[in-house]
Amino acid sequence: MTLTREQLLDDLHAAYLDARRHKRNKPYQLRFEARLEENLEALCDALYNRTYRPLPSSCFIITEPKKREVFAAEFRDRVVHHLYYNYTYRMFERTFILDSYSCLAGRGTHFGIRRLAQHIRQESLNYTRPCYVMKMDIRGYFMNINRERLLRLALDSLNRMSCHKVSRHRKDRWADVVDMDFVRWLTREIILLNPLADCRVVGKSSEWEGLPRNKSLYHSPEGCGLPIGNLTSQLFSNVYLNPFDQYMKRSLHCRHYGRYVDDFYVVSTDRNWLLSLVPEVRAFLYKDFGLSFHDGKLQITSIWHGTEFLGAWLKPRRIYASRATVGRMRRKLHILAHNDRSSWFASLNSYCGVLSHWNNYRLRRRLLTEEEGFQRYGLFNMEYTKYDVYVPRMI
Repeated sequence: MTLTREQLLDDLHAAYLDARRHKRNKPYQLRFEARLEENLEALCDALYNRTYRPLPSSCFIITEPKKREVFAAEFRDRVVHHLYYNYTYRMFERTFILDSYSCLAGRGTHFGIRRLAQHIRQESLNYTRPCYVMKMDIRGYFMNINRERLLRLALDSLNRMSCHKVSRHRKDRWADVVDMDFVRWLTREIILLNPLADCRVVGKSSEWEGLPRNKSLYHSPEGCGLPIGNLTSQLFSNVYLNPFDQYMKRSLHCRHYGRYVDDFYVVSTDRNWLLSLVPEVRAFLYKDFGLSFHDGKLQITSIWHGTEFLGAWLKPRRIYASRATVGRMRRKLHILAHNDRSSWFASLNSYCGVLSHWNNYRLRRRLLTEEEGFQRYGLFNMEYTKYDVYVPRMI
């Protein structure tokens, strides 16, 4: 398929709608929207003529949920990231294992938590025999991704998938519905971008104090590093470690294995077998990817003691919010209680929705009622899964 300019403009508009989701009141989104047609036309021309170049990013530090260095792309480039994601994620997804989570529709944190619970039930025969969960981590993952190696992996996956059928119910191939030459060119432009080039630092240099060197792109090896914060970086993190997932499943025969970005686990009844995997994993990551296994985050826990994963605490037949998640919510709820009440409805319902996924009614009730103002100006339902603001009656 050859992409026409009209089709590209339509796809860009759809990508813009995706990019502005949850960003409607941000100044950069409002500036782009103020001249929407003109901006989309200019972006379309640059992409269609292949003269598009990403603008410099903004670099800053965030502290929640933990201290990180973030490189935020300009809004026009975020639109392009969503365009690329819409073109490619279904192709990439077909090459991933089921237990590769993050940045995939229907396969986020809650899916990952449910899959780990399912792996535990299957391996322990529904909690009738001892079982262990080994959790592992990669040191400074995003900062040590080799961009040239990632480009080869991404292009190889795209080339293989271009000859495959779109689905079992359709006869056309991916090459018939997606302009693969355009996608390959855009893949190079996004992956090979050096995020440090002309980036704008937001904040004081003192904010970087205490940030480990392996968590900063400023200390990454030559030609390495993807910016945390970009949609495409999350997608490419799965592409980069897809061979590792295949190795864990096919070569090491880890039936109950799952990975969320750089955090991965294996579930087994044999604790010694789990320990025997560590040297194999360490050698494979270093030899094939140049990545370092994080020995300090290696954990092997019994399922009876509970396992923390993606903000949840998994115990036999029940799942709670982890202590870190509860502490973070308590701090944010305290700040919210002193904000303008107009923001309460959406924020409190968001917290109610997150907490409703876990078996913690008493925690929800205690956490959401600690601040007296929430109940003074509104009302929670019986299950503490919804919040309504009082509306004064007109007399």
